Amino acid sequence: MTIEERVIQALEKIRPYLKEDGGDISLVEVAVPVVKVKLHGACETCNMSYMTMKAGVEEVIKREIPEINSVETVS
Repeated sequence: MTIEERVIQALEKIRPYLKEDGGDISLVEVAVPVVKVKLHGACETCNMSYMTMKAGVEEVIKREIPEINSVETVS
């Protein structure tokens, strides 16, 4: 399995929680050691989106794929 496939798999674990709050996430780019994602829906404008990224998305991706050490959001 490629790193990109592993990132997508990790995002699928997070997606249900984001959708509960009216949001979603998509993969933009994997350039090891960085992953770039885009938040959608309610997650784009939520004032807690930074915490969602750090405490949720980044934590899960880094735990699942040790080769990744940073997750960034793009507009």
